[in-house]
Amino acid sequence: MKNENQFEQIKSELKKHLKPHRFNHTLGVVKMASKLAQKYDVDVKQAKLAALLHDCAKNFSNQEMLQVAKNEKIALDPIMLLEPQLLHGPVGAAIAKKTYHVHDPEVLSAIACHTTGKSDMSLLDKIIYLSDFIEPGRDYPGVERLRRDCFEKDINTACKEAFDNTISYVISIGGLLHPKTIEARNYIIIEDKYQLEKDR
Repeated sequence: MKNENQFEQIKSELKKHLKPHRFNHTLGVVKMASKLAQKYDVDVKQAKLAALLHDCAKNFSNQEMLQVAKNEKIALDPIMLLEPQLLHGPVGAAIAKKTYHVHDPEVLSAIACHTTGKSDMSLLDKIIYLSDFIEPGRDYPGVERLRRDCFEKDINTACKEAFDNTISYVISIGGLLHPKTIEARNYIIIEDKYQLEKDR
């Protein structure tokens, strides 16, 4: 972040464009991302900026989402064509760069993958993904356990739990699972298992 003013300027702009409940959610994600960044020794300014912008495209219509994706040459897969709201991550990263002049690749990556996850997520990617699930305004079965595990267990365990929750929920409503979510979960399991074998 160039300076503290950039954060406040973007926050002020977002307040004009996001619905009140979405803006409040965003502030909750900023708060949680800041705490997790401190716990996992990640740059707090990067975490706060990524959290602030993670839903900057959330209020776009499906048509707007697809149009921005086309204009910005964002790769579309069959699931995203059927469920364009999944694009609010990658489209949000494009908007963060173009409209809010954020060029930090780590921040843009965290914004882009917060909807689905991906293979080989960075610590910042994981922090934004988890913060979106556990910000103080979230209320769903299991949220308290996930909040506790984010701070009392390691971040991969918390991410796997979040992926499991998402996958179970999507299956329960008969929805479409995005392959990146499955890839992200598998990557963490393989990464942890490989690490365990290396430590033996």
